[in-house]
This record gives sequence, structure tokens and C-alpha cells, in this order.
Amino acid sequence: MNLTPLIQSFVLHFGEMGSRWGINRTVGQIYALLFVSHRPLNADEIAEALGFSRSNVSMGLKELESWRLTKPQHQPGDRREYFTAPDDVWAIFRTLAEERRKREVDPTLSMLRAALMETPATDEERHAQERMREMHALIEQVTNWFTDVQRLEADTLVQLMNLGSKVQKVLELKDKFTLFAGGRAQGGDAD
Repeated sequence: MNLTPLIQSFVLHFGEMGSRWGINRTVGQIYALLFVSHRPLNADEIAEALGFSRSNVSMGLKELESWRLTKPQHQPGDRREYFTAPDDVWAIFRTLAEERRKREVDPTLSMLRAALMETPATDEERHAQERMREMHALIEQVTNWFTDVQRLEADTLVQLMNLGSKVQKVLELKDKFTLFAGGRAQGGDAD
């Protein structure tokens, strides 16, 4: 299987980006190839297309399966497993976000909760614990918000993202209205 220059460019770039996202280059390239492939590929085809050893491809596919970013399937009359990436880019995004949360955010929240249960022995520990409390609150708030966002349908997410800075303008208007209504309720003049 020969990669066209367009596909090869995408695959190579995805491999480089993968290392910045916490996965190795090989896994990133395997995923990129599966993502743009018009049909399911078996491990031998992936190894040939990318110039990787069969064992590297097998390990990469196992990692992608553990992230729930690919799954094996069988073709009639063929004993080999074939692999594809999910078609829905929002499903991919949700899966990545959920897996990263489980692997990175949840352990951090657990550590912070345990640290906050401790009784500080010194002023330095009290200060450190207060900073940890702030970090815990922020991470938990962002995690809760992101969980709510993940429950939205893809069309709703697109609409939300397209709102952009308009959301800030609506919130500013709400604050002005609240201030105005509060001034009226108290019988005073509102600006």
C-alpha cells in the first residue's frame, strides 16, 4: 500500500503531534492512517504502508484499543483482524477527552482530595493546602463543566462553539440587567 503525498503528509504530522499529546509517534501515525483510510486495514497493511515492524503495529493497535479509538473487526473468509477509526469526529473527541480525564485528571483530583484531608502541621503546609484547595476547586469545576458539555449532542456543541464571544456579551447584558433590577427593587435609581 503506497501513501499519496497528501495522506503521507497528514500521517507524518499526526505522528509528530502525537508525541506532544502524550502518545508515541508510531501510535499517532497508525491512528492517522486508520482515520483517513476509506476501508478497514489489517496489521500487515498498516505495517507495510507506514514502514513499521509488525510488532510495533500490534503494540500501537493495542494502545489505540485501550483508548477506545479503534476496534478490531473481521471480514468474511479472512481470519485476520481489521481496524478502523470511528467515523464521528465528535465521538473521537469525546473518547479522547474521557480517556485523558480518567488517566490524568481523576488521579490528580484523588491526590488533591487526600492532601486536603490531611491536618497541616505548619504554616507552610496550611498555605500549601490552601493553594491545593484552589487547584482542586478549579479542576473539579472544569471537569464538571466538561462532563455537562460532553452530554450535548454534536449539533448543539457546534452551535455553542459558534457562539464564541457572543456568550460573554449575553452574560454582560445579564449582569447589567441584574444590577438595574436590583436598583429598582431597592427603590433607587439605576444607571
